[in-house]
Amino acid sequence: YDPSPLWQHKLSRTNRDKLQQYVSITGASEKSALQALKASDWQIEAAFDVFYSQPQPKSNDPYSDMILAEGVSVLCSDLQVFDLLVLSWHMNAATACEFSREEFVGGLQALGVDSIGKLQEKLAFMRSELKDEQKFYDIYSFAFGWAKEKGQKSLALDTAIGMWQLLFAEKEWPLVNHWCDFLQDRHNKAISKDTWAQLLEFARTVNPMLSNYDAEGAWPYLIDEFVEYLYDKSVVDKSNLPSGRSE
Repeated sequence: YDPSPLWQHKLSRTNRDKLQQYVSITGASEKSALQALKASDWQIEAAFDVFYSQPQPKSNDPYSDMILAEGVSVLCSDLQVFDLLVLSWHMNAATACEFSREEFVGGLQALGVDSIGKLQEKLAFMRSELKDEQKFYDIYSFAFGWAKEKGQKSLALDTAIGMWQLLFAEKEWPLVNHWCDFLQDRHNKAISKDTWAQLLEFARTVNPMLSNYDAEGAWPYLIDEFVEYLYDKSVVDKSNLPSGRSE
């Protein structure tokens, strides 16, 4: 049996959309997609379980059980990068633009949604959660591994800068653009996980005027250099140093 427009026009628009989403994400035929969706009462999450519980053709492709960039682009075509990051965090996705079956289905279950439409409606709430200091810290920490290239220990500088600008647009840090300029001007190297983590600690604990900055503290060398850069560029006045300290 080869599905034809004769049966498609009998479906509601919502179900036609679900059918296309299912086909795009799983790569199943329209016939298989229709059978799975009907068997799951048109609940996409349950339909994925139907699809993946069936024996799939053997493949030597290690990504055969992944929802890769093409499927994600269909799923998230209307999402901004930050929304995709938040979604990936909730799904505990190991890599940008990839969801395994377990990550995707498990994420939908954890979020309590059973359709793409409901998932998109949930995004505003997911964003609002990041006003919570601990959740922002969690997603910031997650973003390093999510954004770096597979097999790499460090994050490419351009990628790191893009992620910092993205994240600190949500959690405003007045020095973020100066930090990015400093890196391009004085550093121009990949970013280590330690630098990524320490930068957030610096942004959270040191005020933008540096009046509580302790040069004798345990800050990494790169952050000490950044402080000197701010003084050199007259972004911050050295008179803001804590009383009793001198250079």
